Amino acid sequence: MPAAKYVWFDDGLKPAEECAIPVVNAGLHYGFSVFEGIRCYATQQGPAVFRLEEHVQRLLDSAHIVGFRHSWTREYLIDAIHRTVAANKFPSCYIRPVIYLDGAMNLVVDSGTPRLLIAVWEWTGFLGPEAKQRGIRANVSSFTRLHPNIMMTKAKVGGNYVGSILARTESHRAGFDEAIMLDPQGYVAECTGENIFVVRNGIIYTVPRGAILEGITRDSLITLARDLGYEVVEEPISRDQLYIADEVFVCGTAAEVVALREIDFRTIGTGAAGPVTLALQDAFDQLITGKHPRSAEWFSYVPAFDAEVAKV
Repeated sequence: MPAAKYVWFDDGLKPAEECAIPVVNAGLHYGFSVFEGIRCYATQQGPAVFRLEEHVQRLLDSAHIVGFRHSWTREYLIDAIHRTVAANKFPSCYIRPVIYLDGAMNLVVDSGTPRLLIAVWEWTGFLGPEAKQRGIRANVSSFTRLHPNIMMTKAKVGGNYVGSILARTESHRAGFDEAIMLDPQGYVAECTGENIFVVRNGIIYTVPRGAILEGITRDSLITLARDLGYEVVEEPISRDQLYIADEVFVCGTAAEVVALREIDFRTIGTGAAGPVTLALQDAFDQLITGKHPRSAEWFSYVPAFDAEVAKV
């Protein structure tokens, strides 16, 4: 996998090998950072970033929620992301903008300095090469999704993902591919990095937005599903409703759209991706390759695909 040559650090592109982050900072020591996961896809019209505006807005919302005081604007961040992708000449890649707190070891936000880092790398199957075709195996984790009054669940905060790492590691060590996390009331919340959907009698169900991270891929799939004529209902989902579902699938920027063929050693539906999941996988594939009617409104094409141009 070729390494990125450039990263964006604070106010411009820097050679990746020269980019150094201070050792003493609240982002590293306390997980005080906010970030986004964004995908750039290769299309016939050139590299295009999927729903870039929405991702940047969520990054800014996350920074606002945790109390960062900074001067980066939506337009600045969009331009910086375009330039970083262009400088590295990746036709498709994963994009990770991070705002972390430098200093602030006394646990006060205002005593530190927000810093901006944008990294890109080539990344294909997050859940493995066979996940899309075969579906994956999941279990309900012993770790509970964060309560909204314990941590800001609407912000994509670095520290929030400690629970996800613990849950997914536990699942992998038990032989599963992914973990499903319940909320503090015992209802289904989300997976470690994906939102979850249930299909029963042709109707698609997903959990309410209150305690989950409102995924941009989740929003995209809800729109695509309704375009295809499916009814989508947001309501609480219990653990046992997963077991008797006709289909269960998850989605996220990294995972895209993947079926759960088994949960807690129980086969879901036929034990493979069902017709609704397959229809949404196909619609999403058309979308991210620029062949769907909604591609034009959701793609942000990288304007300069040359490192020297991008650095101007």
